[in-house]
Amino acid sequence: MAQLTAPGSSAVRSTSYPGQADKIFIYCNSSGTQLGTLSAASPGGTGPFDFSWNMWDDGAKDFATFIKTDAAVLNSSITDIGEGGYKVRITDGSGYDTSLIGWVHLDSPYADARLQNFTCDYVAMNGTAAIDTFYYRNPANGESVKLPNAIAFLWSSDPSSPIPYPNIEIDPVTFSPPLEDVVYKLQVTDSFLCVSESSFPYTSIHVKADFTVDPDNGEAPLEVSFTDNSIRAAHYEWEFGDTSKTLKLAQPLPAITHTYYRPDEYSVKLTVISDQGCVDSLRYDKIVVDPSDLDIPNVFTPNGDGINDFFIVASTSIRSVNVEIYSRSGLLVYSFSGEGEGFSGWTGWDGNVNNSSIKAAPGIYFYIIRARGWDDIIYDSREFRGFFYLYR
Repeated sequence: MAQLTAPGSSAVRSTSYPGQADKIFIYCNSSGTQLGTLSAASPGGTGPFDFSWNMWDDGAKDFATFIKTDAAVLNSSITDIGEGGYKVRITDGSGYDTSLIGWVHLDSPYADARLQNFTCDYVAMNGTAAIDTFYYRNPANGESVKLPNAIAFLWSSDPSSPIPYPNIEIDPVTFSPPLEDVVYKLQVTDSFLCVSESSFPYTSIHVKADFTVDPDNGEAPLEVSFTDNSIRAAHYEWEFGDTSKTLKLAQPLPAITHTYYRPDEYSVKLTVISDQGCVDSLRYDKIVVDPSDLDIPNVFTPNGDGINDFFIVASTSIRSVNVEIYSRSGLLVYSFSGEGEGFSGWTGWDGNVNNSSIKAAPGIYFYIIRARGWDDIIYDSREFRGFFYLYR
C-alpha cells in the first residue's frame, strides 16, 4: 500500500476520480493558524530512496511547482504546508520509480451565536452556521471535484435550560426562559468532526411564582401556612379562594398564614410581579376543609390507666358545643359549653360529679348534646340524646 500519511490530521477521505484513489487529509483549523504535514515512505523498491516533492498548479493543471528533494533517505516529509495537492516521486538506484499523491485541506467551520430578542415570556437566539467547501483536482484533466461535506449544529446553555429543537432550528426561541443567568452556546460540526463554537452570556429577567402549602387538609378552623419560593418576585397578590380580599404585598415574606373557617374545597392563586414588570402565577388545587361531624362514645372508663379516661365527643369542624350529662335519677352531674377556642381546649368529663372530687358511680348516664358546625349544620336532634356506660 502507498505509504503517504498526514500526522495530526483529523480525517482521511479518498478521491473519486477514475483510475486511482488518492488520499485527502483534513486538518481542523479552528485557530486559523493550522498548517499541514505530509510524510512519505516507499511502498516498494530497495532503499535508500530519493524523494522529490511537487505541488499542484492550477495554471499548468499539473504538479508543476517544485518544493524539495530528499536524496538517499528511507522516508521524507514536508511540513507547514497549506491547502492544495501534493505529489512525491520516489526512486531508488535500481530502476524503481513510483509516485504518491495527497490533497490537504484546512477545515474551519463557522459558528456565531447572538441574542436576537427577549421579553418576559421568551428568549430568542440568532445563530449562524457555515462550513467550508473543498475541491481537489483530477490529475488527468485538471477538473475540480467537490469533496462532500455536511453540517450539524447544536444549541446548549450552561447551566442547562430548555431550548426547543436545539439541533434543528438555527434561530431557536424558548418560551421556558431561564430563571438564572446562563451562557448560550452554539456548536457547529462538519463531516470531518471539525468543530467551531460561539457563545454569549444572558442575564435573566424572568420571574416564577412558587409556594408550598402546609397543611392542605384538616378540620375547621384550618390555619394554613404558605411558604414563598418564588424567584425574582417583587410584588405579590394572594387569592385564597374564600370570601377574603386579595392580599397584596410589596415585599417578600418567608411565610404567611390564612385561616379557613368554613368546610369546603379551596383553590389558592399566587401572582407575582418582578421589578421589570414580568408576571407569573401559580394555582394550588386543592385545600380541603373537612365537613362537620360528631361521634359520641357509648362507654368510658375513668380509672386513671390513661386509656379512655374521659368522656369526650369526637368532633370535626365543630364551632360550638353544649354538653349535659345526667344520672339515671335525673341529676345533672356534668355540663360544658364552649365555642371557638373555648371548645377546642375541652378535654371532656373526667367522671367526677360537677367538677368536684366526688367520683360518679359506675352505671348508665344520659347525655344531651347540642352543637353547631363551622358549616352551620345544627346538631340538636334526637340522635344526640342518649346514654352511655361508665365503668371503673
